[in-house]
Amino acid sequence: MNFFPSFRPLLLALATAIALHAQSVPPPSPEKPVVLDPLEVTGTANAGALSPFVAPQTVRSIEARTIAETVNAIDAEDAVKYLPSLFLRKRNNGDTQAVLATRVWGVSSSARSLIYADGVLLSALIANNNTIGGPRWGLVAPAEIERIDVLYGPFSAAYPGNSIGAVMEITTRQPTRFEASLQQSEAWQQFSLYGTKDNYLTHQTAALVGDRVGKFSYWVSANHQNSHSQPLSFVTSATFPAGTTGAYAAKNKLGAPANIVGASGLLQTDMTNAKVKLAYDLTPALSAAYTLGLWRNRADADVQTYLRDSAGKPTFKGLSGFASGYYQLEQDHSSHSLSLKSDTKGPWDFSAAASLYQYDRDAQRSPATASATGTTFGKAGRLASLEGTQWSTLDLKAAWQPDGKDSPHVVSFGAHHDQYRLVNPTYNTASWISGPATTVSTRGDGKTRTQALWAQDAIRLAPGLSLTLGARYEDWRGYDGYNVNGATTVRQPDVSENNVSPKGVLTWTPAPAWSVTASLAQAYRYATAAELYQLVSTGTTFTAPNPDLKPDDVVAAELRVERAFKKGRVQVALFQDDIHDAIIAQFLPLGPSAIPVSYLANVDHVRARGVELVVERQDVLAEGFDFSGSVTYVDAETLAIRGGASATGTPATIIGKNLPNIPDWRATAQIAYRPDKHWTYSLAGRYSARLYTTLDNSDVYFNTYQGFSAWFVADVRAHYRVNDRWSASLGVDNLLNREYFLFHPFPQRTVVADVKFSF
Repeated sequence: MNFFPSFRPLLLALATAIALHAQSVPPPSPEKPVVLDPLEVTGTANAGALSPFVAPQTVRSIEARTIAETVNAIDAEDAVKYLPSLFLRKRNNGDTQAVLATRVWGVSSSARSLIYADGVLLSALIANNNTIGGPRWGLVAPAEIERIDVLYGPFSAAYPGNSIGAVMEITTRQPTRFEASLQQSEAWQQFSLYGTKDNYLTHQTAALVGDRVGKFSYWVSANHQNSHSQPLSFVTSATFPAGTTGAYAAKNKLGAPANIVGASGLLQTDMTNAKVKLAYDLTPALSAAYTLGLWRNRADADVQTYLRDSAGKPTFKGLSGFASGYYQLEQDHSSHSLSLKSDTKGPWDFSAAASLYQYDRDAQRSPATASATGTTFGKAGRLASLEGTQWSTLDLKAAWQPDGKDSPHVVSFGAHHDQYRLVNPTYNTASWISGPATTVSTRGDGKTRTQALWAQDAIRLAPGLSLTLGARYEDWRGYDGYNVNGATTVRQPDVSENNVSPKGVLTWTPAPAWSVTASLAQAYRYATAAELYQLVSTGTTFTAPNPDLKPDDVVAAELRVERAFKKGRVQVALFQDDIHDAIIAQFLPLGPSAIPVSYLANVDHVRARGVELVVERQDVLAEGFDFSGSVTYVDAETLAIRGGASATGTPATIIGKNLPNIPDWRATAQIAYRPDKHWTYSLAGRYSARLYTTLDNSDVYFNTYQGFSAWFVADVRAHYRVNDRWSASLGVDNLLNREYFLFHPFPQRTVVADVKFSF
């Protein structure tokens, strides 16, 4: 079923409603200067959107006004890019593969964190990678975000083991009166690398309208983005193709020749999301809400060859990388959520929430071959589909506070059910542009299901001393695994696990300005359907699943000390994750043809431990100057491994080496200056050390295509608030125009501007 005939009429209707209502609303009166909330907040989770079902652990938050005034936010994920110890692998505007990395888990760990929007799970726990595992950020527009809360570590029994990295809760707005806004954003990137030099533009229009009428409230939003990206990949060749010129000499991350012969993945996307939120107060203490989200993406990826033949004409020289980097993508996704929540302000409260996310249409078409003489493609090709992939969740929660806020016990408990279904065939087709599927090239289908019961008790032991104890029981199953590779068909055996995860958090406040928190928890992160069953061929890379994977078995600990001041705070945290059977992906050349194969294996024992420093201060040096910053150091290494788990080394060469995908140093800093009620200026910086992607750390060429270099990026923004209705911003991301690789070439200097009208 196609839910997306066109979103332009919806955008036009929303804009018209805003304009008509504006004519009947008197202009706002001048208002006093606004004091912004700080960027980073730490406290118990028994406050705000998370109350009262999670443990008192580290929570960091960012508010809508702070995002609008200090962050160049085109996509929803941009909002958290300055929070401590986090990194969003966003390659381009509208990136569908923007994976969250946390302090102890790097990129390629999408299933080791949880991201929710109004209770709907955006994390695609069908995979644990940088491709289809990317969270479904497209269902949230930056303009509709009210706040974002981030919890670090698996210390709450209310969340599954996927919380071993972090949990992000996005809360979008629900109006108390008539509200509307219309925002236009523009981004311009000037890119130059190898033989590619061009400008890439992004245009985005966002409209929101909502109101509350008695017991009923609604919120309707739509966001349309048209974007053009820099090359996301390059076509490489071990040798300089005979009879050609124009290639650039280069090496890959292992030091082998990988000459750059062209650019690929030049992505043009036309992306729209629309959301309807309806809420109704059944009683003064009981409310129900329903949310419908629709997301549409149409994308075309182009290629550019640097090769010239003897006559000086461009040529693909038959290299398959040009074919795999040229494709058409059509995606229609939808989500539904229904919730019932009480707020009695008495001893008992409860919530029930159900969600469903569906891939209604998801098809990518690409040619199979590129011309050996010119710049055309063969007619035959591949059709890769994810249509039918989906996940559903159900959570029932209750909290008991016998004496209200002063209760010596806050007991919370609940039940959880989820089910993930991966449907991922790749078909051969006689005409890659529009032809029907013929035979199956590869197929990787499968399902996972988790059922859980959990409970925890926050106990006030004495004034200034509290202890939260909890446990989570999980019953997990992987089933209906089905693989096809050409003429070979395999039905994988069902697998199952059940585990109990204990949790404990002790908080001591020896003085009003001091707090000490010690947290200890065990968690199990179960393999996703893609890790168990996905079998795909992408270009020259073959991905093989492993149906015998054990879950990540993690014991996480943190000791955090905080000192608060009148206008700031300082925090120091020591943390450690000790992991048995860590699921880690590696590449291995297969057979005499040396086709690279991505495969997964359990690594017996790894450990990541480190220290995090967070500083926040208002009115630094002068009134109106605010500063927030963080530095994180991580020592992550392999302690024990069997030979079969490594692609490039032996146990002797791996033990003691850095874990893949985790940098040892990461830092953020942001300064905001507010000279008056109209202007906000901000300067921010982000840094990450280089990292390895192999267990034996044999990838020693970092700043190259497919390598992971160290990088520092500086961003600036100026925001002008004309009045309650009008505001405008101008900013620059990557101000210093750093050229760096995180496997892909990342964006160079990008100018971002936006204008917003609201009331």
